[in-house]
Amino acid sequence: MKEKKSYAELMKTRNNQKVKELDVTITDIYIQMVLDESLIKRRLNLLYEKINEALDKGDKQSFLELSREYTALKMHA
Repeated sequence: MKEKKSYAELMKTRNNQKVKELDVTITDIYIQMVLDESLIKRRLNLLYEKINEALDKGDKQSFLELSREYTALKMHA
């Protein structure tokens, strides 16, 4: 015969499962934050290099566009 669990035992098991699911969610969020930060830093570095190239070439239009993008990204970072 199958042994039945009490209501308290069922709720305890259910709560433990929720905690495990929450841990995965928090870990996923943390990983996404790390990846986002890494991508933003990489994009800022690329923009910085392109801005310097535009300055070296005297390309005012590219410089202004890249500078605007750099500034907007820097403000959100």
